[in-house]
Amino acid sequence: MKYSGSCHCGQVKFEVEGELTGAMACNCSICQRKGALMWFVPRVSLHLLTPADALATYTFNKHVIQHRFCKTCGIHPFGEGVGPGGAAMAAINIRCLEGIELDELPVQHFDGRSM
Repeated sequence: MKYSGSCHCGQVKFEVEGELTGAMACNCSICQRKGALMWFVPRVSLHLLTPADALATYTFNKHVIQHRFCKTCGIHPFGEGVGPGGAAMAAINIRCLEGIELDELPVQHFDGRSM
């Protein structure tokens, strides 16, 4: 299935393809503050519809995840990194997707604080 998403102001728009069956909530220092619910997909499944220069990047700790956010409104629609086995991955913040019923999706809790 194809989903459309964006930041709050619309300067960052994207589409993502895949089967959304659940989300992950992480309690690491950045995810807890953002309140993101993440859905992990291969990076090739994420398609930016707006110029990449509308995004800024934040990294911390081991600098392995590029947390992408809108330069205008500050919303974090996704992150990018490398998954198990070395494949490029995207972590989509499902709160930025259109037409999603968040209460209908199971949420797995991940203890990123202890990593």
